[in-house]
Amino acid sequence: MNNLPSIRQLQYLLALHEHQHFRKAAEACFVGQSTLSVAIQNLEEILKCQLLERDHKSFIFTPIGEDVVHHARQIIQQTNDLTEYTQTFGNPFSGVVRLGCIPTIASFALSQISQYCQEHYPNLKLLLKEDTSDNLLRDLEEGSIDLVLLALPYDTTYFHTVTVAKDPFKLVAHKDYIHDEGNISPNRLPNESIFLLEKEHCLTDHAVSACHLTDKEKVNPFSATSLHTLVQMVNSKLGVTFLPQMAINAGILDKTDLMAYEPEQDGAYREIGFVWRKTSNRVQTYKALAHCAEELLLKLCRC
Repeated sequence: MNNLPSIRQLQYLLALHEHQHFRKAAEACFVGQSTLSVAIQNLEEILKCQLLERDHKSFIFTPIGEDVVHHARQIIQQTNDLTEYTQTFGNPFSGVVRLGCIPTIASFALSQISQYCQEHYPNLKLLLKEDTSDNLLRDLEEGSIDLVLLALPYDTTYFHTVTVAKDPFKLVAHKDYIHDEGNISPNRLPNESIFLLEKEHCLTDHAVSACHLTDKEKVNPFSATSLHTLVQMVNSKLGVTFLPQMAINAGILDKTDLMAYEPEQDGAYREIGFVWRKTSNRVQTYKALAHCAEELLLKLCRC
């Protein structure tokens, strides 16, 4: 039988790639630096290739070393999935699920989803992480989280996606700012009057696309880091913004002088969905969680 790499050797390799420092990687793995160094050398001997270029002070990963890191990450991820699957076999609502969620959903829905799971599935532990879509999908691919709750459309080609709700957009402005009656066209507003989130937040692209905002001169150069910042800017009569119905229903406009208006375009909304790896063994758990969250999210997004 061929001499194969061990899971421990692959874990050491991933730690070294993450920390880019032998001592820090060894500390993260709770081993001595010499132990980790020897394990990497043995791994190179087993694979019959050079993973690192070394000198007396530093190192870099070789091109094939980067490829091995990518494959090692998949192997560790699938090993973790296998372990979780066997431990929860026959009882999908047990064990741990690491759930990531984007900020423009997490602030208004994540606590309720977590509370629902605690009440109905006491043996299932949710570990929560809030981050941008790009970062969460990268974490999902690398296996550091299991499930992502995000807004669509988004490029989820390499993952399995289940859409559970539609979240309409409203144009929000101070009650004294807009005097037009009926639906409002964003493209007829003054230049630099529309406030949006930073580009890292997918809500900006979703709102611009859904509301057919074509004139970029209408957008103010200021970019907010949160929906609450947008509310403060607009409440000062500086302009308007787009907010999802989920945020409005959660009371984000309470104690302000803001009004929510229908955009001119019909069907201005974002979709809310769950995403997980196609290779995951816990599909039954994730589908059930998505189904349970669907009713809750539909209520949160209802006009």
